[in-house]
Amino acid sequence: MTTTTTMRRLFLNRAWALAALAALSAGALALHATPARAAATAPDAFVREISKNLLDAVKADAAIQAGDIPKVIALVDAKLLPHLNFPRMTASAVGVRWRQASPEQRERLQSEFKTLLVRTYAGALAQVKPETDLHFMPLRMRPGDENVLVRSEVRGGGNEPIQLDYRLERHGESWRIFDVNVLGIWLVDQYRSSFAQEIATGGIDGLIAKLAERNAAPASAPADTSAGAPSK
Repeated sequence: MTTTTTMRRLFLNRAWALAALAALSAGALALHATPARAAATAPDAFVREISKNLLDAVKADAAIQAGDIPKVIALVDAKLLPHLNFPRMTASAVGVRWRQASPEQRERLQSEFKTLLVRTYAGALAQVKPETDLHFMPLRMRPGDENVLVRSEVRGGGNEPIQLDYRLERHGESWRIFDVNVLGIWLVDQYRSSFAQEIATGGIDGLIAKLAERNAAPASAPADTSAGAPSK
């Protein structure tokens, strides 16, 4: 089975991971504006509250459910990226070659990776149904922990539950997400595998070019815009 085929089969699960990223941060600006509350908020409660707020908003907006790209971009830029450790995610996805990338290459990689996530996220929102809900597992956390794991499942629609685990790091008085596990596969690890193949054949510039090519494809072709790297 080719990498592209595997990536496409994982598309919907990866899309749910991206929906989970936004669920974590869709209301984080409000929490961040009240430090006393944020400081007292456990990471699982933080995710739970914001996930509900986002799902309610998506269910009420037909345009977002249909994958309206401008609306998705506005949502992600305003409410997701400020609460996501995006440089860490990009560096981890690129792997060891990140250290060899120039400042300009790093900037391009982050830009194209951001576009990739936004476009895939547009497909994720179309998967939200009226019966979609999140169930959270008990939090395992010790006082003073700076990095925590929040475990949950997406339920509803008559489908099997989808495992969603979040890795969060403490950021001042709040939290930031830096990875998501979908059905046992960490999002960053999945991208690292596909990125490594492109880097092996074309170097950092080759990966940037492939991501730009994929991101320039029509937004109406979700299967083509979801993969971490274009098919050979």
